[in-house]
Amino acid sequence: MAADQISKPYLPFMLRLKLCIGNFFTRICLRYDGTINRSLFDLLDRKVAAGSTVVVDNIHVSSSDVTVDPSRNLWFRLFVPRTTRKLPLVIYFHGGGFSFFGADSKPCDDLCRSLAAIFPAVIVSVNYRLAPEFRYPCQYEDGFDTLRFINAQNYNILPPNVELNKCFLAGDSAGGNIAHHVTFRACHNSQELDKLVIVGLVALQPFFGGEERTESELRLTKAPILNVEGTDRLWTMFLPQGANRNHQAVNVETNFETTDMKNTKFPSSLVIVGGFDPLQDWQIRYAQGLKKSGKQVELIKYPNAFHSFYGFPELPEFDLFIKDVRNFIQKQSTDSID
Repeated sequence: MAADQISKPYLPFMLRLKLCIGNFFTRICLRYDGTINRSLFDLLDRKVAAGSTVVVDNIHVSSSDVTVDPSRNLWFRLFVPRTTRKLPLVIYFHGGGFSFFGADSKPCDDLCRSLAAIFPAVIVSVNYRLAPEFRYPCQYEDGFDTLRFINAQNYNILPPNVELNKCFLAGDSAGGNIAHHVTFRACHNSQELDKLVIVGLVALQPFFGGEERTESELRLTKAPILNVEGTDRLWTMFLPQGANRNHQAVNVETNFETTDMKNTKFPSSLVIVGGFDPLQDWQIRYAQGLKKSGKQVELIKYPNAFHSFYGFPELPEFDLFIKDVRNFIQKQSTDSID
């Protein structure tokens, strides 16, 4: 069978077992009425407290939690590597289909701590509100309000060696979707961000879709983590009642048609795609849409990567992802000086 016809990657047995268990427990937390059994999911969602200093690749990384708006439980986890060198600022939005996990979930904490040490960079991991209790556009509002808060507070909450004029927005899966929409809003409200300068966007397997069924969605029905049935349920929980998947929050082609992207000063973007991700066709269209709008975009595809591969450091694609994102951040940081 040709490689492009295979519907699932070869994975070590223990990793396949881990994925099966995770998928099973996630499914049983989803109720038929479109809600989530939060009490049950919280038992499975291992949380990590802030405050500790952990050594990653010989770099000490400290973490702390900063409240943005207690009335809606909006806060972020700040990761700071111990170094005196100047550092870029990466504002990160975690994945989870808009409905699962938080900035204090162990996978998210582990990933952001690693990124802070390896890049190195100051990482802000945003704990936005979750669907279906809070639907669109709550997640986008939380993201942009966090940017405004950081812009206003800046060095009252950030270390003195962070460079506010080298700010990146980044996110994985649903977080990549949020990062795009928050970046677009920031471009049109730059007067509210007089200190933060966004120089790059990192969209890691961003969560986009549409009413159309793409070739990759139809083919990759047995891929790990995600399939069409799962994405449909997540969109239903996230979107306003009555909206379909051609909503501009979901369908990037509709988004580009209804917004003046060509005349928007959008930053350079890095889009990372996996060959076993059912959403890859939508992600490629996203990158193509940015390019057609005259924006700088780099599209990288890892043929053997499935959706959320970055949560498994034992995979070879994890090191590729780290290297490619680090190179992008370094390049955009240098270009922003010129």
